[in-house]
Amino acid sequence: AETYPDGRHKWFERPDLEDGKPNNLAGESAATYLHRVINSPSPRTMTLATGSNDAIKVWVNGHVVLDKNVKRGLKENEDTFTVPLERGENNLLMKVVNYGGMYSFFFRRVDEQVGDVPMRIERILASAPGSRSEPDALELRGYYRRLNSPEWKALDEERLKAVEAEKAFEATIPTTMVMREMEEPRETFVLNRGQYDQPGDKVLAALPSAFPPLPEGAPSNRLGLAKWLVDPANPLTARVTVNRFWQQQFGVGIVETAEDFGTQGTLPSHPELLDWLATEFVRTGWDVKALHRLMVTSAAFRQSSKLTPLMKEKDPGNRLLARGPRYRMDAEVLRDTALALGGILVRTLGGPSVRPYQPPGLWEEMAYGDGYSAQIFVQDHGEALYRRSMYTFWKRQVPPPNMQIFDAPSREVCQMRRPRTNTPLQALALLNDPQVVEAARHFAARMMTETGGDPMSRAAYGFTLATARTPSAKELAVLVKVYEAQLAEYKANAEAATKLLTVGESPRNDSLDPAEHAAWTVIASLLMNLDETVTLG
Repeated sequence: AETYPDGRHKWFERPDLEDGKPNNLAGESAATYLHRVINSPSPRTMTLATGSNDAIKVWVNGHVVLDKNVKRGLKENEDTFTVPLERGENNLLMKVVNYGGMYSFFFRRVDEQVGDVPMRIERILASAPGSRSEPDALELRGYYRRLNSPEWKALDEERLKAVEAEKAFEATIPTTMVMREMEEPRETFVLNRGQYDQPGDKVLAALPSAFPPLPEGAPSNRLGLAKWLVDPANPLTARVTVNRFWQQQFGVGIVETAEDFGTQGTLPSHPELLDWLATEFVRTGWDVKALHRLMVTSAAFRQSSKLTPLMKEKDPGNRLLARGPRYRMDAEVLRDTALALGGILVRTLGGPSVRPYQPPGLWEEMAYGDGYSAQIFVQDHGEALYRRSMYTFWKRQVPPPNMQIFDAPSREVCQMRRPRTNTPLQALALLNDPQVVEAARHFAARMMTETGGDPMSRAAYGFTLATARTPSAKELAVLVKVYEAQLAEYKANAEAATKLLTVGESPRNDSLDPAEHAAWTVIASLLMNLDETVTLG
C-alpha cells in the first residue's frame, strides 16, 4: 500500500465509502485497489464479509485470503471468510475488478470477542483516557452500565427497540430525489468547439432572449425558472398544458402538433378557444380536475360522433368540431377496460410496479448479463397480474408487447402524442393475449351469474356492459346464433372447452357448466373486440 515512486499512481482517501453498505465505483472494465489498516490489541482472527461486481481479491499482511475471479452482480455478504490478525497494525488490501456494467463492492467487518470483551471495546480501552473521542467514551460508558446496572440495561433495550421501530417506520415513507442549488454556483464557460479543456467566455444562467424575462425580483436559478413557468403573464405554459388535456379528451389537440408550438408546428384550429381555456386554467388555480370536467361536459365533447357524408367531405379530421370525438383507446385503457369488464381489475392505489403476463424470452434477447438490473423477466402472481396498467413495470428497450402493439411509446424519448395505427396484429392480440382471454372468461361468468338464464338476456347484458348501449334485435340474434354454434362445438369437444377455461392463473367458477362457460367466453371475446368497445366516442 505504497505510492508508486514515479507518482503516476497515488492513494486517495475515500471517506464516502461506508462499511456494511453497497459502494459504487467509477469506471468500466477497470480495477480499483482499496487499503485500510486494522489495529488489533492482540493476535486473533477476524471474520470479514464482502461482495463485488465483478471479481475480487483480498490480501492481509501480504497473504492472499480471498480470490474470486468471476463475473457477477453485487450481493451483500456473498463471501464470508476468516483472516488472521497480528498484534498491532494489519494491512488489508482489496482489489475489485469490473468487466463491464455496474461497478460496486461491499465490505463489512464482523467484530470478534477477546474473551468476554468485544474487540471494539478493547480497542477503546487500549487508548489513553485523555485521547478518547466523545463517541468512544460514550460507548465505553454504555458498555460498563449494561454489564453492571440491570435497570440501565433494561432501559437501554427499550431504547434500542424504539430506535428499530423508528427505522422501520422511516423505511415505509416514500422517498424521492430532489435538487437544490449549490452554495457557490459552479462557474460555467462556453467551450471552444466543445473542447472541455478550452474554456471561452464565462456565462450565467438566464432565459433565451426570445422568451419573456424572469419575473421582477426572481432569482436566476431553478426557483426563478419555476416561478417564470407558472407566471400568469407567461403565454406558453398554460396553453401547452390545456392543449395536451384537450388532446387527451378529443384525440387531437387544438394545436395538432402538441410537441411543437413553434414555427414548425401547426396553427391552432380554434385560437380563441385555446386562449380562453388557458386563462380559465390559470384563473381556477391550475385546477386540472376542474378543467377536465369543463371539457367532458361541453357541447363539443357530448355531441354525436356520427360521421355524415357532408362532414367527411368538408372536415374529415374533425378540426371544426362538427361532431364528437371518436378514436381508439390507448393501450393502457384497452387492457384496463378488458379487466374491468371481467370484474378482475384491482383498483388499489399506489405500491410497487408489477409484471403481468408477457411472452417468455423477450428480456433475455436484450440482456447484458448479471452486471445490470432487470435482465430476466419474472412474472408476478395473484393480484399483481390484474393491477391497473399504469403500475406495469416498464423496461424501455423491451416495453410490454401488448402495449407496444397498440402504439404505446417505448419511453426511450419523451413523446407528446401517440400515433394510432390499425393493424391485424392488434385484433390478434385482443383475441389471443392471455390477459384478455382470461378477462373474457370472467366476463362470461358475469353474463351467466348476474342476469337471467336465457341466452337472449345474457347476450343483451354483456353487450350493454361492453358498449354502454342496448343492442338491436338483429345484433342479439347474431350473438345468440354464434353462442349456440359454439355451445354445440364445446359439448362435442370437452377438452377444447377445458383448454380455453384454464387460460390465466385465476380460478374459474366451477359451478358453471364448462361447455356453456366456454361458449359464453367466446361471446365475451367477441364483444371485447367490437369497434364500439375499443373506441371512445
